[in-house]
Amino acid sequence: MKLRSSVQLLLILLSPMLILGCSSFEEDPTVNWSAEELYTNAKGRLDDKFYEQSIQLYKNLDLRYPYGPFAAQGKIDIAYAYWKMDDAASALMACDRFIREHPDHRNVDYLMYLKALVHFNDDKGLLGIFVAKNLAERDPGAAREAFDILKELVRRFPDSRYAEDAQLRMAYLVNTLAEHEISVANYYYRRGAFVASINRAQSVIENYPRAPAAKQALEILALSYEKSGLVESKQKIDAIIDINFPGLKAAKAEDGERAWWNFWGENSDSDPAPEASKNSDGKPWWKFWVDDGMPPENK
Repeated sequence: MKLRSSVQLLLILLSPMLILGCSSFEEDPTVNWSAEELYTNAKGRLDDKFYEQSIQLYKNLDLRYPYGPFAAQGKIDIAYAYWKMDDAASALMACDRFIREHPDHRNVDYLMYLKALVHFNDDKGLLGIFVAKNLAERDPGAAREAFDILKELVRRFPDSRYAEDAQLRMAYLVNTLAEHEISVANYYYRRGAFVASINRAQSVIENYPRAPAAKQALEILALSYEKSGLVESKQKIDAIIDINFPGLKAAKAEDGERAWWNFWGENSDSDPAPEASKNSDGKPWWKFWVDDGMPPENK
C-alpha cells in the first residue's frame, strides 16, 4: 500500500514536467522538417546574422540527419556562426570536429583558415600583447598558434583560395611577434635589466632576421652592451649596423640622443602597437578576410 502511494505521488510530481516536455516538443515547428528545410532556414538565419537561431537549426539538422547531403555543409556553417558570435572555444571545437570526421573533404582548407582566424582575432594573442601593463608578462601564444595553422594550410593546400591571404597574415604575424619581443627587450632595457634585454634582442635577430624589427633589435643590443660595459661586443654590433643599415646612426643623430626606435619616449611605461599596413581604402588589411570569412557552399 505504501509503495503504491509513493508511486502515485511520484507520478503527480512528475506529470507537470512530462506535460511541459511534450508540449514543448509539439510546439517545435521544425519537428517534421526535412533536411533541406532545416538547412535552408538555418542558412537564411545565418545570412541575416541571427547566429543563435541558425546554430540551433544546424544542431537539429545534425541530430536528425547526421549523414545526409546537407550534414557536412551544416557542420561548416555552424563553425562560422560560432566564430561570428565570438564564441572562440565552440568555433575551434566545430572546426576540429569537421577536420577529424572529414579529413579528405574539399573544404578542409577553409576549416583550417577559420581556425587561424579564431586565433588571429584572439585579444590575448594579438591585440592583448600591446595593451598588457607588464610587457614581460605578455603571452603571444595565440599569434603563434595562428601562424602555425596558416603555415600548415599553405603547405598542404598551396593552390587554395585562402593561400594568398594566409601568406599575408603570416607576414603580419611574424612582424607582430618580432615587435612583441622588441617591446619586451625595451621594457627590460629601460629598467636596467641589460642581460634580459640582450637575450630578447638576440632572439629577434635569430628568429625573425627579415622582420623590420631586426633593426630595432640591433640598436637595443648595442645600447645594452654599452650599458653593460661590453665594449668589444658593442663594437661588433656597431659594425653590423654600419654594413646593413648605413643610415641608421645618422637618423639617430638627427633625432638627438633618443634612440630612433624609442619613438614613445624614455618615460613611457607602455608601448603603442605598430601601425598596421593598410588597403587602398585606408583600412588595415588584416581587418578583412576572404569573402568576410563566409564558408564555401559545397553540399
